Amino acid sequence: MGRINRDVVIAVVLVVFTAVFYGATYGIRKTSYGTVGSEVWPRTILIALGTLCLIYLINSWRARHETQGERGGGGLRGWFSTYRNALLCFGMYALFLATLDYLGMLIGGILFVFLLLNLLGGWSPRRLAIHGAIAVSTMGAMWAVFTFGLRVFLPEGEILRIW
Repeated sequence: MGRINRDVVIAVVLVVFTAVFYGATYGIRKTSYGTVGSEVWPRTILIALGTLCLIYLINSWRARHETQGERGGGGLRGWFSTYRNALLCFGMYALFLATLDYLGMLIGGILFVFLLLNLLGGWSPRRLAIHGAIAVSTMGAMWAVFTFGLRVFLPEGEILRIW
């Protein structure tokens, strides 16, 4: 068993919060309309979240990964080197939001996922095909669920509006 580090503390806090939130679902008011109770979705999400938090706790306790990496040294250059991937994700998300009115949710989401996977994972021809398949399938499925299953109006963008 590994020593208690900040990952273990955070995992314990997340497990406790998830348990508290799950307990709060018993206070959700029952509605007379609908076929599924109003507590079903929150409990389903919290069970999935609690499972992931427990996996995080177990992996943190084992200490099989290094939590403190020596990447870039000190100063501003070291800070950018350490947090490059996170900054790249936030920057790409800001670009996705900025182009949402023009590209729409479907095309913008596919481009966002595809470019982010390639920026983080590499640009080899094999990876381009894999990342393209992941982007199209996941964003297409998400778009279909929200558009047809849940009847949510997602931004269609200028490109799809022309067709």
